[in-house]
Amino acid sequence: MSDKIHKRKSEHIALSLKEEALGEGITNGFDLYRFQHNALPEIDFEAIDISSTFFDQHLRTPFLISSMTGGAEMAEKINRNLAIAAEQQGWVFALGSTRVMLESEKFRQSFQVREYAPNTPIIANLGAVQLNYGVTVDQVKQIVEWTDANALVLHLNTIQEVIQSGGDTNFSNLLPKIENLIQSLAVPVGVKEVGFGIDGKTAKRLIDIGASFIDVAGAGGTSWSQVEKLRSKEKFKKQAAEAFASWGNSTAVCLEEVSGIMPEKNIIASGGIRNGLHAAKAIALGADYVGFARSILKEAVDSAENVIEWMQVRELELQMVMFGVGAVNLTALQSTDRLYKR
Repeated sequence: MSDKIHKRKSEHIALSLKEEALGEGITNGFDLYRFQHNALPEIDFEAIDISSTFFDQHLRTPFLISSMTGGAEMAEKINRNLAIAAEQQGWVFALGSTRVMLESEKFRQSFQVREYAPNTPIIANLGAVQLNYGVTVDQVKQIVEWTDANALVLHLNTIQEVIQSGGDTNFSNLLPKIENLIQSLAVPVGVKEVGFGIDGKTAKRLIDIGASFIDVAGAGGTSWSQVEKLRSKEKFKKQAAEAFASWGNSTAVCLEEVSGIMPEKNIIASGGIRNGLHAAKAIALGADYVGFARSILKEAVDSAENVIEWMQVRELELQMVMFGVGAVNLTALQSTDRLYKR
């Protein structure tokens, strides 16, 4: 089983870099919004503060490396580069799905990055559906211990699992299992999608059972139906996946809905976020943190230095937007009246 998962993880890395892995006919939704430029912001650019906190831990930025990989040979290098960069730049680091850690010790090390990021908030990640396939609370606690994680995120990936060969598709009666896990862990537990978006109603159900954060992970970036289509050897599934190239709730729409029902909760915006301008729009729509995944993957394959340089550009872009609208800190950006819908 572990070799099969390792092969899948390796294929996911390679295929995620291809343009064919992107959704078609849908955007992240931020193209519908524009900032009104403030020609006289009355602030000093050098005074702009993009610092944040993650469950009381101070951060230099509101940025997050979204869950991508682990459990493959190449993943160890990628995660090491990401961890080094996250530590230097003050980003949160969310690991890829850690299920393989339970299957084999072989690639467990690819998730164990604490030595490279001693002060970085690390989020462990597991498919929520695995709670229906024998993964126990004690095993999840073991994952948190192995990764020395500060939090756990459960991912929801229904459409991906259907198209994936041998996918786990029994999502019945998951909510009470998620609630039990939340009550049993000592770290905060959140929930994310994988690129099809969490709407307001779903977020409310999750918050009501105690979820500490929601990552909307909307459409507009990598489409996992398309990634699995590229992997699949099953003719019917490949054909069916074509109809889902534009499936999902755009990230901007998800943010509008989720921020409206949980203004005091931790909201992560991810899904097709490509630059600091997208990030600024997400924050102005109610996000507390903004996650990048595919757009940072190529640099992560290369080196930590390339990742750091890429991160610095995104940070500068966010600061420039804030200067352009007269927001001296993230609180001011969240409450700006200079974001309007076209």
